[in-house]
Amino acid sequence: MLSNSLIELDRDHWIHPVASYRGHEKAGVRVLRSAKGATVTDAEGRQLIDGFAGLWCVNAGYGQESIVEAAASQMRELAYATGYFSLGSEPAIRLAAELAERAPGDLDRVYFTLGGSDAVDSTVRFIRYYQGARGKPEKDQFISIAQGYHGSSTVGAGLTALPVFHAGFGVPYDWQHKIPSHYTYRNPVGAEPAAVIAASLDALKAKVAELGGPERVAAFYCEPIQGSGGVLVPPPGWVKAMRELCAELDILFVADEVITGFGRTGPLFACEDEGIVPDLMTVAKGLTSGYVPMGAVLMSQKIYQVIADGAGAAAVGHGYTYSAHPVSAAVGLEVLRLYENGLLDNGRKAGARLMEGLHGLSDHPLVGEVRGRGMLAAVELVTDKAKKTPLPAACLPAQRVFDRAWGNGLVIRAFANGILGYAPPLCCTDAEIDAIVERTRKTLDETLADPDVRAAMA
Repeated sequence: MLSNSLIELDRDHWIHPVASYRGHEKAGVRVLRSAKGATVTDAEGRQLIDGFAGLWCVNAGYGQESIVEAAASQMRELAYATGYFSLGSEPAIRLAAELAERAPGDLDRVYFTLGGSDAVDSTVRFIRYYQGARGKPEKDQFISIAQGYHGSSTVGAGLTALPVFHAGFGVPYDWQHKIPSHYTYRNPVGAEPAAVIAASLDALKAKVAELGGPERVAAFYCEPIQGSGGVLVPPPGWVKAMRELCAELDILFVADEVITGFGRTGPLFACEDEGIVPDLMTVAKGLTSGYVPMGAVLMSQKIYQVIADGAGAAAVGHGYTYSAHPVSAAVGLEVLRLYENGLLDNGRKAGARLMEGLHGLSDHPLVGEVRGRGMLAAVELVTDKAKKTPLPAACLPAQRVFDRAWGNGLVIRAFANGILGYAPPLCCTDAEIDAIVERTRKTLDETLADPDVRAAMA
């Protein structure tokens, strides 16, 4: 049982990420005690299906003994090795090589980070260095997409385009710019793929022109599927078209695969879905299945060679104490082995079942749209399907739906605008996928019965 003292210790000392501090103090913490497969158990003994894989990250599922052993074995043999001073460890070297072998095109160079946010920060530093080394330091403007997420570090939060990550923090900076999202469900041009693609291409061209032309723009950032913005899936061909325009304009294309990488959408990397090769790609989360912290920047040979030649004998002054940590690298190698020995295949099968099951909820009075790809999905709630009217903010849909799903034995992501996010572990069984869908329907039915929701629908 959860002791009151533990709740009080949390309330008095732990500052939780992306939380209402006063709201958390009032509500108290929910403590997770253990987990196995796709199931987590809280301190009260309640078992829940984790439909969100922690924070989009426990792709391999909980309690994989071979991952635990890989970490423990590496800790016994070599608990730490720096990458400074031209030192290294075998797991880090091998993981870099394995990632390079599997990454699209010439993304053959790997820089290890602690997670996604500092991977994004690292790309900004590398890109600025690259543009300067090639004699174009005036290419110093960066473009990302509305409702995109690129971390919550100081620099990354400015590329992120979600208001909560800006308010009170003095970002975005004046060199960070946005174009509208493809968000097909609510796109002013409609949902027809060709129209959405054309609108996005026009928006990027217009933004580049506004900033002084291609000679001023360094890079464009996008997620193959926008995650924290509400699991917004672009129409087929959108990513490829945006990548081709960037190449035409001499603007670096950065694919943020922190969420979509490692089987989340089906293939190892979502860029494979459209056969594109970005100039840089960020990964994290599924890289170690969340068991230990690690991220990476995968860099093209073109960029690496320009930076290396530009630096010459001088050091490139960018580094982290825990970059390429040998324990994290050992875990990454084992997780990659598990992906390629059945987990990716199971994830594809489970993802098809998940999408079919969630689409079966489309007839529910509260469901405006079901969207997703593989084991990454969303259900957008509305009070009027014809007008696509979102749930009123006064209904507090994020907290209400999360709490209700929790009570029904399901962990999901409930966004403040009434979107439910799903990213289950790739190890899910058919029964677990079906339970996710069934518990979602029960949660929707209970929400539909709320008087304020009924009033909003009327």
